[in-house]
This record gives sequence, structure tokens and C-alpha cells, in this order.
Amino acid sequence: MSLRVTFVATARSSPLLAERFQDDRPLDQAGWDEMQRVAHDLLPLAAADLRYCSPTPRSRATGDALGYAPLSQLALRDCDMGRWRGFTLGEAMAREPEAVDAWLANPRATPHGGESLLAFISRVGGWLDTRPVGDGGRIVAVAEPSVIRAALVYALKAPPPTYWNIDVRPLSTTTVTGLAGRWNLRLDGAPAHASRT
Repeated sequence: MSLRVTFVATARSSPLLAERFQDDRPLDQAGWDEMQRVAHDLLPLAAADLRYCSPTPRSRATGDALGYAPLSQLALRDCDMGRWRGFTLGEAMAREPEAVDAWLANPRATPHGGESLLAFISRVGGWLDTRPVGDGGRIVAVAEPSVIRAALVYALKAPPPTYWNIDVRPLSTTTVTGLAGRWNLRLDGAPAHASRT
């Protein structure tokens, strides 16, 4: 029996250009408003056999508002950005341009003193590979966009730099099906009211 894991990207907590590494801020008003617009399309996912979320306030709030009552998973936390935690990419670039360039170019690099991109992808992939099959095998996980990007790179066995080319919008869904080490990306239609920003 194969699993069906649907990731739901968290609602926003800041404008896209103001997103910060390891952002622990709660949902902003725009995030709540957007969730109200798309909730009808996402509510059926509450019927999943298992429901999880990243351990961030906005992941928990998104999952609870959609009626998922998700179980927080430490393995679904954002990449550990070390001393860059709380910075925007622009702020990190202004302070340490060579270090940011090295981090963007090398998936094993940890110039910030945290976790490498490769380690992050492997951690999220490890979580994906250890999900129990159970009855029905349907799982929903509310996660930060970065976590979903990492899961997709892992599931597709794509080169780590592919991570930078995946765009995950707030409240979008992404589904992978399969079992440990053998995952397929499933493309479904976007919710009718999904944000285009």
C-alpha cells in the first residue's frame, strides 16, 4: 500500500520580501484573510488518517484554523540558519555577502553556523520516509514553504540546487505518493480562490 502525503503551505506571516529565516512570527491579518478565502477548498484534507505540522506558530495556527488538529513534528522545522536566524536574505547579504554566496552555491556549506541545505533536505526526507502506512495511508502536513521545497527535492531525487527553483505559495497544496525511497509528485488543480501573489 502506498502513502499519499499532502503538504499544505502555511498562511503568510509577512509580505514575501520581508520573509525572515526561521520566522516564528504568528499569522498576520493578510494571512488570516487569505485563509478565510481558501478554507473551503482545504477543509476536506482534515479527513486524512494522520495530520501533522511544522513546529512554528503559523503552521499550528494554519492547521488548527483548518480543523486539522495537527501533531507538531520537530523534523518538519525550518532549516537551522544559525546566526542568520531572523534575518531576511537581503540583511544577511548586506552583512556577509561572500558567506551568502557560498551558501547559495554549495549545498554542503554552513557559513551561518547552522544546518546545510543538504542536511535540511535529508532531515525532511527522513521524516517522509518514516511515515507509517496505516489504514488508508492519507497524511496531511502543514509546513513552511521551505520544508515543502526540501520534501520535493528529496522525493524527486533532484539535485539539491533545485531547491532554489521551487516556488511554494502560501496555502498551496503539494502531494507526493509512494513509499520510503520511492516517491512521485502528484499534480492536482489549485484551489479556486488561491492567491496569485
